Amino acid sequence: MNFRMGRRRRIFEGKAKVLFEGPEPGTLVQYFKDDATAFNNKKRGTITGKGVLNNRISEYLMTRLNEIGVPTHFMRRLNMREQLIRQVEIIPIEVVMRNIVAGSLAKRMGIPEGTILPRSIVEFYYKKDDLGNPMVSDEHITCFGWASPQEIDEIMALSLRINDYLSGLFLGIGLKLVDFKLEFGRLWDNDDMRIVLADEISPDNCRLWDVKTNEKMDKDRFRCDLGRVEEAYQEVARRLGIMPEAAQKPESE
Repeated sequence: MNFRMGRRRRIFEGKAKVLFEGPEPGTLVQYFKDDATAFNNKKRGTITGKGVLNNRISEYLMTRLNEIGVPTHFMRRLNMREQLIRQVEIIPIEVVMRNIVAGSLAKRMGIPEGTILPRSIVEFYYKKDDLGNPMVSDEHITCFGWASPQEIDEIMALSLRINDYLSGLFLGIGLKLVDFKLEFGRLWDNDDMRIVLADEISPDNCRLWDVKTNEKMDKDRFRCDLGRVEEAYQEVARRLGIMPEAAQKPESE
């Protein structure tokens, strides 16, 4: 099924994706852009083909998580840049899982990047770009009504489970899952509500380092001007065995 962007009502446009009205009630079409941003939108650019790769990578990882019983908003991929998702009420919290010291944790704590943490750390950030997505505690989350204590417990449990599963999956293809960002939403079915994983999982919101060389295979290549950004995303897709259709077509076609 092919959905044309121009014929659908645009619901929301973010830094890396556009959400359109879906073909049936309770669904949305999530379109992956090539736009890249860093440092809370202060740095902007384009990573050629990123949207196609992230669509495939996120499809693969969300499908694997669905298979082990982690509820997600993902339904199916529609084409090279779009996927069909369930419409959820996004909880305005970004959950960051950290396994190895990198990025802002290294700066805040003065700990050398690459230090292995004795146990995984879960951090919460208020999803508000114009405020720089400030770090918050569960006290802030419950006080301001962003989520209930029971919802926080469920988000924590799901995040730890996702971390365990993805850490093993990436290790199997020679990558360390250093840290990553998750978003969750409320999926309503009449009066029943459940917490589900939303957004995407891709090199845009995961730090992935090569096991042998510690080479960065994610958006840090864009953030830090390391070059070969497209190649890093392609390599993650190649190791997962999911290069996009265009890259698999013989030259004679």
